[in-house]
Amino acid sequence: MTQPIVTAQNFAQQPENSLDLRGTPCPLNFVRTKLQLERMAAGSLLEVWLDAGEPIEQVPDSLTMAGYQVEQVRPASDYFVVQVRKP
Repeated sequence: MTQPIVTAQNFAQQPENSLDLRGTPCPLNFVRTKLQLERMAAGSLLEVWLDAGEPIEQVPDSLTMAGYQVEQVRPASDYFVVQVRKP
């Protein structure tokens, strides 16, 4: 999995929406993320909380392949935070 570089610019931005998908299995977490992004305005930032393992290994790459810009992936206490922007 390719990790985006965390910069001060994208680290400081507040997401317009957030989605807690901890405990949601693949591929439902990708589908729910994509549905949420489709409801958002162009240029909006979505923060998604994902479990370790398959979710964090699959969802960011799937979002990138679907044309979304993954701006940040960072670990939290027992999950990962992914920030993705709608083009």
